[in-house]
Amino acid sequence: MVLLAWYAASATGLLTDDLLASPGAVLQALGELWSSGQLGDALTVSLGRAGTGLLIGASTGLALGVLTGFSRIGEELVDSTVQLLRTIPFLSLVPLFMVWFGIGETARVVLIAVATSFPMYVSASGGVRNTDRKLIEAMRSFGMGRAALVREVVLPGALPALLSGLRLSMTLSVIALIAAEEINSTAGIGYLMSTAQEYSRTDVLTVCILVYALIGLIADGLVRLLERLLMPWRTQGAQR
Repeated sequence: MVLLAWYAASATGLLTDDLLASPGAVLQALGELWSSGQLGDALTVSLGRAGTGLLIGASTGLALGVLTGFSRIGEELVDSTVQLLRTIPFLSLVPLFMVWFGIGETARVVLIAVATSFPMYVSASGGVRNTDRKLIEAMRSFGMGRAALVREVVLPGALPALLSGLRLSMTLSVIALIAAEEINSTAGIGYLMSTAQEYSRTDVLTVCILVYALIGLIADGLVRLLERLLMPWRTQGAQR
């Protein structure tokens, strides 16, 4: 219905190209960008940034979450500081990161890493805390060490929370990617948008926005697929 309304508004002149390009113009721009290789190159750069930042951020959040959720000392030393930092909007850190890291790739990757670390931290910490304490004590009584306990008992027990945190982190990685690519990018989807903005190319701008949305949908679908593979009993329960 949205597509039909968009097409009708463009066909009747209610929407002009300087406000929003028609669906046909957007498809034509998509074909031009893809055939010229610009869109493929931009996608490669943007996905690399988002993936690297997500990997660093989610790993850091997972490690800190397990530490605070499993250890009382870790909670007292780390949790209050992380919770304080979590309240700072990550977009407000852009100017500071530009001062610290310059306008290169490091600032962009660090911004994405910071944005994605906190959802994973909150989910991991909560999931580890909710692990059955009786089960942990039982495994300890059998002589299981701390590292094996975390690997074999705590993390599997916290798996639903961890996957929820990963889902949120992947969504935020796309949002942070959009902000990161505003830092004087010379490549990536954000660079295409900046160039299109200079020439008032609403067709190219719409293509870039739709590409960002598609990246977010694919990321969410990957986590859903991971949930089905790692927790098949949830899918079986939903079918019943």
